[in-house]
Amino acid sequence: MTVPDSGVYIPPAQMYQELRSLSDGLTRVETKLDGIAQGLTEVSKDVADHETRLRALERSRWPLPSVAVLVAMASLGVALWQAVGR
Repeated sequence: MTVPDSGVYIPPAQMYQELRSLSDGLTRVETKLDGIAQGLTEVSKDVADHETRLRALERSRWPLPSVAVLVAMASLGVALWQAVGR
C-alpha cells in the first residue's frame, strides 16, 4: 500500500504565471543595470574631462610664482635705486 504524497500541488498554469512574473522582474533589473552602466560611462567621461581641465590649469598656473618673484625683485631694485639716488 502506497501512502499518497502530502506535498503541495502547483498547477501548470500557476507555475507558468510565476515564471512570467520572474521573467518580467528580471527584465526590469536588466533595464536598470543598463541605465547604471550608461551612467557610469558618462561619469567616466566627466572624470576624464575634469582631469584634462585640471592638468591644463596646473600647466598655466606654474609661471605665476615666477612672475611674482620677478615683480618683487624689480620692485626691490627700483626701491634700492630710489634710496641710493636720493
